[in-house]
Amino acid sequence: MQNGKWSASSEGGKLAIPHTIRSVNDLPPDKKRALYTRLIPEEILERFHLKPTLTDEQGCDLLLLHCPPGDPFAEMELFHQIGFKDPILYGQMIDTINGLTHILLYMLNDPTSPRFNTDCLPDGTSTRFGTQCRNIKAEIAAMQFGLSPGQVRRGLRLLEPAIQAFERFVEALGQDIYFAEPLYYHNAIIFEQYGFAYAKGQALMKRIQDGFSAEGDLTALLDGTNPFRMAGAANSIRLRSWAIHDNLLGEPFMGVTMYKMVGSTANMDTCPGCAW
Repeated sequence: MQNGKWSASSEGGKLAIPHTIRSVNDLPPDKKRALYTRLIPEEILERFHLKPTLTDEQGCDLLLLHCPPGDPFAEMELFHQIGFKDPILYGQMIDTINGLTHILLYMLNDPTSPRFNTDCLPDGTSTRFGTQCRNIKAEIAAMQFGLSPGQVRRGLRLLEPAIQAFERFVEALGQDIYFAEPLYYHNAIIFEQYGFAYAKGQALMKRIQDGFSAEGDLTALLDGTNPFRMAGAANSIRLRSWAIHDNLLGEPFMGVTMYKMVGSTANMDTCPGCAW
């Protein structure tokens, strides 16, 4: 490998093992697909009775990959059936400047659960997961149903095997550390629970915890002025996240980057004693 790119070995013309997303993207399509399918937990295949080929009975491909050669970015969508609106697995990842793997987005959707259009306005305009604009009516309904910010459906509750699958993928690249970008407050807490630590943003998480203390400034803002700011939300990770999504901090939740060492846990806990 030279400058993070996959290249041919001088020994018998064999192909070198890829070590970055960019070098995976430079592989022939079949080898590239085989590596990216390692990111799919076996439990998903079993639950939805998917064939190892990830095609349906008519031979239509259920796995969509956007990973052009030369690009350090990869996007994947896995559907349980052709034509369904939402993938059961959606992920985006990119190489860091040092050639390490960085998860930008990872979502698991239960297709049997009700859908809430938090991702678009009534006219179809994308909300960019609620980060650029918001469908307030849909968000209230989603929150009351028990969902968290960013969710359009209930999750699959398969994050642990998903992380295990991701670590196998990272190990296949010869890496022992990877990074993740929590889009919302509750994502950061979930990553903590699965062994991640903070590369950036731990001070913000402490500020949020202090703010939601009994006498904290964020708790004082839970004044019932709208459904996202009801009294008692300080005692719930999920409801804290909705309040923060509603700009309780006075600024977006951003600038948090987390990392995990393969096979180890960091034992972080920035919200001790707080229920989901």
